[in-house]
Amino acid sequence: MELTFWWVIPLALLLAAVAFWRTFRADPRADARRRPVAHADRLTALPEYQAALRRHRRWLAVAALAAGTLLVSAVAAAARPVELTTIRPEQRNRDIMLCLDSSGSMSSADSAVVEIFGVLAKEFDGERIGLTIFDSSAVQVFPLTDDYDYVQEQLKLAKAAFDGDPGSAGFLDGTWSGRGSSLIGDGLASCVKGFPAANSAANSAADSGTGAGTGAATGGAGSSPDPAAQRSRSVILATDNYLSGDPIFTLEQASALARDRGVRVYALNPGDFDYGPGPGQPAARLRATAEAGGGAYYALNSPDAVADIVRRVQATEAAAMQGAPRAVVSDLPDLPLTVALLSGLVLAGASWRLRP
Repeated sequence: MELTFWWVIPLALLLAAVAFWRTFRADPRADARRRPVAHADRLTALPEYQAALRRHRRWLAVAALAAGTLLVSAVAAAARPVELTTIRPEQRNRDIMLCLDSSGSMSSADSAVVEIFGVLAKEFDGERIGLTIFDSSAVQVFPLTDDYDYVQEQLKLAKAAFDGDPGSAGFLDGTWSGRGSSLIGDGLASCVKGFPAANSAANSAADSGTGAGTGAATGGAGSSPDPAAQRSRSVILATDNYLSGDPIFTLEQASALARDRGVRVYALNPGDFDYGPGPGQPAARLRATAEAGGGAYYALNSPDAVADIVRRVQATEAAAMQGAPRAVVSDLPDLPLTVALLSGLVLAGASWRLRP
């Protein structure tokens, strides 16, 4: 415990010393006010007088003790006793990037993903969500943000576009700027680049493999390091991995980039269809990519299963991290103020007993 206004105590002691000296110093005028009384000893010798005198002295002592206690506790309260502690609050925050293949075969799965996240965003506290869509080129719809009203608004627009609502086709503009379709490696790399850079080495490795055609991939990467480097990073990748074209990043290169940046990839594949048992088949490659970085692969039989999968990701990816140390000052006036209240009540009772 510490005293914020510690100088109040020496000041109070000085004032008390002055008051004590003025009260008990010899006063030459005191004898002039005294008057002799004849045969006073007969009165003071009476048993009733002696008993009344003892009671009076006891109440005087009680009043003096109560007054002293009241003054001491009042001074202690005025000095403001506080307790200084340092805490490191635990935060359970995560960064989640929705990485959605916007080709026609993925519309129903994409719609289910954005619908579920629109509901979950109402309960998020500290999580940041971003959305990137890709086909032959990648477009970052919005970067990582914890503005959940904005997130829900954008996810509603995305759901309308994936459901094919009239007038929503413009939402997918920019995803057909390249050659081919479902360039999954470029799409995943774009999503990974949407996280703030964790270290310069990862940035250098990523930037060395990009060219003029990857402007969408580098957009929103965040040029300044993220102060919360310990935040959990997840990519929800919805794709069937049916590649058509020549991407800049292969799926394996994009997976290596994700591992370098500490990003887990959770792949959602509504088809889970391979042409054979070999490791080079679309679903097998997607599974290997997700599991290589500590993520998971889900073969969906129905878009309705997305709700359970996203909840599992949310539960397992709630990485606890320690926040910055923070000094906390807590006032502790309870004891001195309680003592002051009780001593004041005792002083009031003693004063009433000592009334003339």
